[in-house]
Amino acid sequence: MSAPRIAPLEAPYEETVTAAFGAFLPPGMEPLKLFRTQAHNPRVLQRMFAANLLDKGTIDLRMRELIILRTCARCGSEYEWGVHVALFAQRAGLSKTDIAATLAGAPDGLPPQEALLLQAVDALHDNSGIPDEVWTGLTQHYTQAQLIELVALVGNYHAVSFITNAARIELESFAARFADYR
Repeated sequence: MSAPRIAPLEAPYEETVTAAFGAFLPPGMEPLKLFRTQAHNPRVLQRMFAANLLDKGTIDLRMRELIILRTCARCGSEYEWGVHVALFAQRAGLSKTDIAATLAGAPDGLPPQEALLLQAVDALHDNSGIPDEVWTGLTQHYTQAQLIELVALVGNYHAVSFITNAARIELESFAARFADYR
């Protein structure tokens, strides 16, 4: 990977940045390089934190992480994909095979309703929409509220991936790597 285009800020941070980190991060957690890079623009940092969908939503943790991992994989954001594997995959009950499926796009071994999630992510990534046959399949398993959240997650993690890729944010030392799951 090339050198970062925008170096993450180092402490001490501006008051607004410190407040944003304090409101979003668990006590004692050091801000990720992504957050410290976004902190060059405190308004963007605060809006990204406000728009995050990592709270308890209408979809369960496993579904959320499959959507996020596939989105980040399709966007080539090894940074964000690796952070999510490291921080959420175990709690989401994702096996190594499940995680590998998010890279390969081959949903073999995933339940049909989860395979549909990966198909929906791919369709949104490729065409900014979901074909009728995939949408119809999704409606057999998910509520309208969940479908809206699915689309919002894909869009949100496209934006995150754009930042990680464009700024060439250096991978976190603790994060998983694509090569570990290919």
